[in-house]
Amino acid sequence: MTERTTTAVVLGGSLAGLLAARALADVADHVTVVERDVLPAGPEPRTGLPQARHVHQLWSGGAHAMEELLPGIVARLRDAGAHRLPVTTDMVALSPYGWYRRWAESHHMLLCSRDLLDATVREAVLADKRIELVQAEVLGPVGTDAAVTGVRIRPHDSAERTLSADLVVDATGRGSRTAGRLTELGLPAVEQREVDSGVAYASRVFRAPEAAREAFPVVNVQPDPRAGKPGCGGVLLPIEDGQWIVTLFGSRGGEPPTEAEDFVRYAREELRHPVIAELLTHAEPLTDVAYTRTTANRRHYYERMPVWPENFAVLGDALCALNPIYGHGMSVAAQGAVALRDVIRRQGWGSAGLSRRIQRAVARPASAAWDLALGMDVFYPGATENGPTLRDRLLAAYVGRLLYTATGNGRIARRVTDVTSLERGAEVLLAPSVLLAALAGPLKPALSGPPLTAEERKAAGLP
Repeated sequence: MTERTTTAVVLGGSLAGLLAARALADVADHVTVVERDVLPAGPEPRTGLPQARHVHQLWSGGAHAMEELLPGIVARLRDAGAHRLPVTTDMVALSPYGWYRRWAESHHMLLCSRDLLDATVREAVLADKRIELVQAEVLGPVGTDAAVTGVRIRPHDSAERTLSADLVVDATGRGSRTAGRLTELGLPAVEQREVDSGVAYASRVFRAPEAAREAFPVVNVQPDPRAGKPGCGGVLLPIEDGQWIVTLFGSRGGEPPTEAEDFVRYAREELRHPVIAELLTHAEPLTDVAYTRTTANRRHYYERMPVWPENFAVLGDALCALNPIYGHGMSVAAQGAVALRDVIRRQGWGSAGLSRRIQRAVARPASAAWDLALGMDVFYPGATENGPTLRDRLLAAYVGRLLYTATGNGRIARRVTDVTSLERGAEVLLAPSVLLAALAGPLKPALSGPPLTAEERKAAGLP
């Protein structure tokens, strides 16, 4: 007898959807990706992805997961122009508690435009003959409250039809309609939480000064949510082709400008330090300002549902959409895809409760990033209906003490980046030695200004 053919359908051709498809190709015979929009052939803007115009970074935790799914993908990205920057060695960052020192490498980031990253991953994934891309609108799942058997789609060039599948994965992003569709199947409403700091983003791409095009650190000026006023910040990332992408952001009442002529002024006058404005003095603007307000943190607790249908899972932004400024969305998607594959490998197709196990597994990296984002965003006025919870306050107080300690203690800075890079869980921050270090505070005095080297200042044209 021949074994039964296993099929999976992934809804959404975003980065999360493509990585989920690649993960499923290791455990299924055929995977269909259903995407509404036409995907570009190369590193070009994609419809339905406005956040692509803003800063993106792939933390090392996400890079390792992506490499596990697509061996060689990091080298392909590097060959295409992506930068590998050691953390915190090549970071010039002002935290709410002071300037970080540039400690020896603990982890790293991959930096490039979102268009380049998506195109590189898309080419690698769709080269797999087990994966098929179908352009169609998703109409909804087929099945009952006990099990999903497929999904109804409407291709642009043919009539509505149903794709049967052993597993349907929702990776449709922030616009996911799964919560409502599951109630239509008879399931209870899912628990949800939204924390909206009201942050708006304005971004431009610049040509870096010639001497700074090959290598330059990340520059990050963070707001202080304790200040009792709108939080304003900015990030400068070196990307491919000798370019810098700069995103300025501000919460309610302190939103960044939409006009190009006010971009540098905002960086100089509204941020807690004018270093980004100073660096842009000798950089050439290449684009107009890209603007968005779609930045709310939104979490669906599908893993807590009292009942969950077989043959269905949700991951990526459809599960947990994060404020993009923390740069965790892509890494969470990659780690979620690995978790999806590993659960199926362990349990096997058709095992009872497989989908619930998948949902709990993909929720873990999402939960870690969620706590990191809320530690800042929940304290902005109007972020939540009832303000921070007691857990929020306790968590933020301890994390704040750790961040303060990390400005002058390299060992604690490494533990913090263990978590922010998504390489280790938050439990490492509760080790007795870390608790004692946080109580003691920083071992070195505070820095008085941005720790740019003399060579970096010269390369950027600064005195």
